[in-house]
Amino acid sequence: MMKHLALLAQPTAAHATVAATKPLAPWGDDVKRILCLRTDNLGDVLMTTPALHALRTAYPDRHLTLLTSPAGAAVAPFLADVDDVIRYDAPWTHIRPPRTHPADLAMRALLEERRFDAAVIFTVYSQNPLPAATMCYLAGIHRRLARCRENPYSLVNDWLRETEPEQGVQHEVERQLTLVGAVGATTNETRMRMQLRDIDRKTLAATLERRGIDAEMPFAVMHPGASAESRRYPAERFGEAAARLVRATGINVLVTGSTGEASLVRALIDAAGPSVRPFMHDLTDAFELGAFAALIERATVVISNNSGPVHIASALGAPVVDLYALTNPQHAPWKTPHRVLFNDVECRWCYRSVCPQGHHACLRDIPSIEVANAALELIDEARQPTRRMQTIPHRIATHTE
Repeated sequence: MMKHLALLAQPTAAHATVAATKPLAPWGDDVKRILCLRTDNLGDVLMTTPALHALRTAYPDRHLTLLTSPAGAAVAPFLADVDDVIRYDAPWTHIRPPRTHPADLAMRALLEERRFDAAVIFTVYSQNPLPAATMCYLAGIHRRLARCRENPYSLVNDWLRETEPEQGVQHEVERQLTLVGAVGATTNETRMRMQLRDIDRKTLAATLERRGIDAEMPFAVMHPGASAESRRYPAERFGEAAARLVRATGINVLVTGSTGEASLVRALIDAAGPSVRPFMHDLTDAFELGAFAALIERATVVISNNSGPVHIASALGAPVVDLYALTNPQHAPWKTPHRVLFNDVECRWCYRSVCPQGHHACLRDIPSIEVANAALELIDEARQPTRRMQTIPHRIATHTE
């Protein structure tokens, strides 16, 4: 039976109707310097790139500045539509140790000094835009665009009322596109965007050569890590899938992760077993972001938890098998060949970093053979791009917009 993530029950509030706000007027020629706030992680910034491109397309002579987290700022050099970036560890995002306010006052002063004409506050529906809107208001930014659940009064003067999840949810890319579309910024080019440099591809080639890996041979990338424990498929199951994939194709498997994910990488390779060990390569902490993205660009298939590598694959058009924990419904791969694998559970859309039920069934109950089969299907389709896609097994979803 074929399943698609969108066919699962989406988070809604029973009998809830959210009143619409009045249509917004398009921004005019007085809006020359635009501040785009996305204070989340790298993947969130990448899912905002179509909206950034819409702003650039609608206002080609405008100056776009991205204000983002240190993690999000890492991708800024690869965003052609962004003119510059401001790094900010905002107090309204994530759980942080106690802090004092001088850094926040300094940021308010910096934004005032930069004299922005407008700000776009990008959020997910569980985030409150008002702290960011207050910062922009106090910095004298005259136009402030955001979705907000409650009446923001003067803090947001280009206001779209928040309708999620009461009236269903959108993919994160669509959510941000409709936000900027409300002020006239639209585009037909809605792919996620990441522009690699020649140095990134050269660095990748040099790194693989040093590791004794033939870059001309096909390879799969496996990434067993994720920032949240609830989004990690068991490393041992990754290893079982790797062994099946190697035996079926003879492909090299390059296993990636940060220094903190080294134990996951080792567990994956150990689980694959000695018979396929010559095809397994530990690339823990081997790359800076640019070379890592070049690795994903070159991969025959990427197999990953729903984390940064999935969004990089979407931005670069790489085929990806996404082990999708049902913690939220909005972050699936976008407009690239892919399979989304999950096990449906009643506790879906928990939005938790650690499984609140303790069973982790939305990922743990996916058989490793289905992971391998999904990768094999994507490899086969890449070889036969005109072949009609076949019905795929239980728990596997497909979408190739």
